[in-house]
Amino acid sequence: MPYLEIRNLHTHFTQRSGSIFSPGKQLIRAVDGVSLSLEKGEILGLVGESGCGKSTLSRTIMQLVRPTSGAVVLAGEDLSTLTSSQVRKRRLDFQMVFQDPYASLNPRMTIFSTLAEAVRQRHPQLKGDALFSRVETLMATVGLDAKVMRKYPHEFSGGQRQRIAIARALAPEPKLIIADEPVSALDVSIQSQILNLLKSLQKDLGLTMIFISHDLSVVHYIADRIAVMYQGKIVESGEAGKVFHHPEAAYTKRLLASIPKLVVTG
Repeated sequence: MPYLEIRNLHTHFTQRSGSIFSPGKQLIRAVDGVSLSLEKGEILGLVGESGCGKSTLSRTIMQLVRPTSGAVVLAGEDLSTLTSSQVRKRRLDFQMVFQDPYASLNPRMTIFSTLAEAVRQRHPQLKGDALFSRVETLMATVGLDAKVMRKYPHEFSGGQRQRIAIARALAPEPKLIIADEPVSALDVSIQSQILNLLKSLQKDLGLTMIFISHDLSVVHYIADRIAVMYQGKIVESGEAGKVFHHPEAAYTKRLLASIPKLVVTG
């Protein structure tokens, strides 16, 4: 049995269209019949252009957005059938890393408070030296000095804030991480550091991961398998090397053609 199985998932929205004199409604099929599966310890790269439905799919898996139909089955349990309170408890096993770490961190909380709050979701009895030690270990795990844990998010660089966001995602000891465009807002040199950190964490902690990006070359670097999304549907999926080097779908070929290439002249 796959660790995560997405079965014929649909997430639709209705938005107003037309004018105030002739109002109407338009159905937006953000996720339109997606089926995917992940084995335990696997990294799936989900790639596609902006607006193709990647982020909506990730939020539907997290149950931040409820699906219109279909199922999200984690370790044999259909998350889409759970109540909101049941989802909150279950969410300890699956966490998310967002694109903008500054927006996802509370600016009024120190890094220690942020991580301690997340740790206590799994271990509510933890406090004092034991809690401090756990936060210290988390910071070391993502390559940060524990001496800075009393600082606030605005006192860190973008790459450091993303490391903090990753540490917060790891704090409840999840088994599944969904990383939604976690490096797209970072400088190229910092991107490679965060990618290497995620690969190392996946290996060391045995995490299952969905890595979302619009950049096929980045996904190829980190993922075991790639799924290509276009207009709410999966148009191609397979082993990362095969999809990258021998794409079959026309849309995948267009994504590959859009990757900048270095041209040396003279």
